[in-house]
Amino acid sequence: MSTTLIAGGGSGGHLIPALNIAAALRDTGRRVVLIGAERGLEAERLPKQDFPYHLLPSEPIYRKQWWKNWKWPGLALRLIRGADRILAEEKPSLVIGTGGYAAGPVVWRATRKGIPTAILEQDAWPGLTTRWLARRVRNVYLGQPEIEARLAVGKHTKVFVTGCPIVPPDFSLRETAHEQLGFDRSMTTLLITGGGQGSLALNKVVAAWLQGSAPRDIQVIWATGHKSHPEFAHLHAAPRIQVVSFLDPIAPAYAVADIAVTRSGMMTISELCAWGIPALLVPLPTAAADHQTRNAEVMAQAGAAIHVPQSDLTVERLDREVAELVRNRARRDQLAAVARGRARPGATAGIVALLEALEAAG
Repeated sequence: MSTTLIAGGGSGGHLIPALNIAAALRDTGRRVVLIGAERGLEAERLPKQDFPYHLLPSEPIYRKQWWKNWKWPGLALRLIRGADRILAEEKPSLVIGTGGYAAGPVVWRATRKGIPTAILEQDAWPGLTTRWLARRVRNVYLGQPEIEARLAVGKHTKVFVTGCPIVPPDFSLRETAHEQLGFDRSMTTLLITGGGQGSLALNKVVAAWLQGSAPRDIQVIWATGHKSHPEFAHLHAAPRIQVVSFLDPIAPAYAVADIAVTRSGMMTISELCAWGIPALLVPLPTAAADHQTRNAEVMAQAGAAIHVPQSDLTVERLDREVAELVRNRARRDQLAAVARGRARPGATAGIVALLEALEAAG
């Protein structure tokens, strides 16, 4: 049985794609091993998954306060040794990186050993790991077409616009999700989420809006994140206002949502496009290289979403934007249509097919 290594993590935007690809590859009969970082989200999540895994040491990279990176010379040596140890132990026939600190050294060392390699870049602007590896790997898979013009690749590197490896939408849920959540089919439903960790900045504006000018003829499902939930749980007023800590699974919420207010990680954006949900995108301003802002700008320029910078997100702005979408069905339908046009719900299967071809080519 051949072994595939998937290296990536640090955030849900890198880990969830790795898990989705891993599950699809395992269905083809391959053995899949995941590699993450000791400080990343994967240190908590991977022990709960049914995959063998390794964790490598890591430290944050400070882009502005460069003097704080003093640990990295020694850490880089440990990462290289760790990557070599894993490659020698697992003997993979294929290695793919999905981003994050763990992906760089593992994929790089695999290229040096002649192992077929690929990387996935989902965001609208190439990250540090992608820029470093794109000249070295055999395949590059892109979540968005706009990034291709911004990426310098190697002479023998092939680039494919695949989309992000999401779980495809199950539209049959629309028959049951309203009843499951206790929502009224005749009312407009708003989904609000700040991502897996939640967003305190977003939550505070939403809380003030719900207690003030929010229209009474809409229903809301609002995922606050685990840490913030105790602060906002008192606003839960089922069935019309549902305040939860986390949406797992999130598919029923997507199935009922007419409008969404979310962060702009590319996995979230890809899911919104696949479900055809018009969205207000509020980027996380501290995201690495401000990639969430770039994601939101690309979507807004395409006419697929509305970009609202966090600095501009006030109760008044939220009220105005939501009210416009609630009243203007034609505007909602236009945003949804453009979003669906950008969707690639079969991205995971497409990536698996490309990986199989890459492995076969040797």
